[in-house]
Amino acid sequence: MNTERFSVIPGHWVIVRLGPEDPIPPWALSATGFVSITRTPAELSIVCPTGLPPEGVQAEAGWSLIKLHGPFPFSHVGVLASFVSPLAAAGISLFAISTFDTDYLLVKRTSAASACEALVRAGHTFVVEA
Repeated sequence: MNTERFSVIPGHWVIVRLGPEDPIPPWALSATGFVSITRTPAELSIVCPTGLPPEGVQAEAGWSLIKLHGPFPFSHVGVLASFVSPLAAAGISLFAISTFDTDYLLVKRTSAASACEALVRAGHTFVVEA
């Protein structure tokens, strides 16, 4: 069984969907802290702190951010699955983001405590970041 460390990043997060040809908005480029900007042929997706996107953009608010403590070598198999599986078993939906070094999971704020409990039951270690 994979057992890894995780923490909850303080703050409230929003997931924004823009059109695939839309430019990256200045509010996203100037954001500090955790921001994820992903462009695909179908969309421009932005995860950022709540309060940055203006009214009128397609957005889903109310997320908490869980950080999986890496770095994880690319040869380390099953890290993300070891987090996703217990959350799925607990009925908690998520939005996953991976970076070069680690992974992040967004869960609805209303499910954050239950998500942490499910991950600890699965053998992962909750840590408080300094």
